Amino acid sequence: MKISINNHPYEAKQGERLLDIARSNHEHIGYFCGGNSICQTCYVKILEGSELLSPISVEEKALLSDTLIHEGTRMACLTTVEKEGTIRVVSLVEEVKRVFETNPLKLTDYAAKMGWESLVKFPDTMRMQGKREFDLWQLIADIISGIGDALQLLANAFIPVTSGDTEHTETCKPFQLSAFCNGNTDKESSEKREHIAA
Repeated sequence: MKISINNHPYEAKQGERLLDIARSNHEHIGYFCGGNSICQTCYVKILEGSELLSPISVEEKALLSDTLIHEGTRMACLTTVEKEGTIRVVSLVEEVKRVFETNPLKLTDYAAKMGWESLVKFPDTMRMQGKREFDLWQLIADIISGIGDALQLLANAFIPVTSGDTEHTETCKPFQLSAFCNGNTDKESSEKREHIAA
């Protein structure tokens, strides 16, 4: 199965959670709680292929407002790939990054909207979380793993990466588009626009 996460293509297997696919491919996605549907940072927007995913669960309905569900938002930790086909998703953190890069003034509106949608579902979320039983040690291990992975991605964003050009010893700067490393601005490279920190 083909899946595109934040415009990067990957292979997926039936039954895999969107969160696990994103994490195993080092995609920009939130998972502070380690995939236990507590932190609500793994929101993704389904751009294509929603019919290929698991149906929206009772847990997701408790966490996501009707507006977010209508817009195609899902929880990556609760959504699995069920059928063959092409799926395209963008993570909430990637969406925020894009808003920041294109029009930072809209971040206030975006934050207000997401805050409101969370507030609307707060009572349902608390009822759902209150009924759950957790394996405390597994939960702690998952959270530590999620934090560790996030710290690794953060560290990788600040480590200079060489461009692969053996004629030059200059490296790409953190957060620099690889198409522009070492002065490389040819058309083919600029179309790729791969982000070093992704």
